[in-house]
Amino acid sequence: MFLTRGPLPLAPLWERFFNGSSPELFSVYVHSTPGYRPDFPPTSVFYRRQVPSQVARWGETNMFDAERRLLANALLDSGNEHFVLVSETCVPLHGFPAVYRYLTHSRHSFVGAFYDPGPHGRGRYRAGLAPEVSPEQWRKGAQWFELERSLAVFVVGDDRYYPKFRELCRPPCYVDEHYLPTVLSIEAAGRIANRSVTWVDWSRGGAHPATFGGADVGEAFLRKVAAQQSCLYNGQPSEVCYLFARKFAPSALQPLLALAPTLLGY
Repeated sequence: MFLTRGPLPLAPLWERFFNGSSPELFSVYVHSTPGYRPDFPPTSVFYRRQVPSQVARWGETNMFDAERRLLANALLDSGNEHFVLVSETCVPLHGFPAVYRYLTHSRHSFVGAFYDPGPHGRGRYRAGLAPEVSPEQWRKGAQWFELERSLAVFVVGDDRYYPKFRELCRPPCYVDEHYLPTVLSIEAAGRIANRSVTWVDWSRGGAHPATFGGADVGEAFLRKVAAQQSCLYNGQPSEVCYLFARKFAPSALQPLLALAPTLLGY
């Protein structure tokens, strides 16, 4: 599920990622700025894959409305069992078979969730969320998630927590950082891995993670991303933790296309 403003500059890389895989194993959905009209050819995996879209702005509740809209459309296909949210700046770090196997064999959905006692965590809690959500239950996590079908159904149909989040969680509270981590930690704590499968670099500071352009992307960079991985997978230590990475600028496309066959597996 691609949540994008408009164009997908890294689409050629994703086309290669999906190339050769059975169409029965994946479906693509794109939520973009209303009025955007892509020009993908009929042979593209992105051809006519846009869902009915509405405005989604960073920091506003309509951002997660767009995520729910993607989930709702993807759920209409009864064959879809796993739902992954990515952006136009995301790239796959492994070939499709490896990603498919990792997700379908996992006992958990991949939603980041942790307790942050500081102003950017607990400090964003709103008293009106009680009694459904207490301050001790408040969690924070990355926007980019993977959900198995039953949890996706729960999120789309949630009329207990989500109305309150929409009403009360306004900047500097952000629904896309707090709703899923908090609600799924309450309702399905044993079913989420408390981590995302999308790698980002926050080391440069600021409200947004680092963006990498063509000059940044090389063999050493991709090997460094791979080396930074250590986590639990189905309760066992694993060196494969991230399946995707962001944020990549359009200028990173050609270096990534050149390196993908030998370093990324597609």
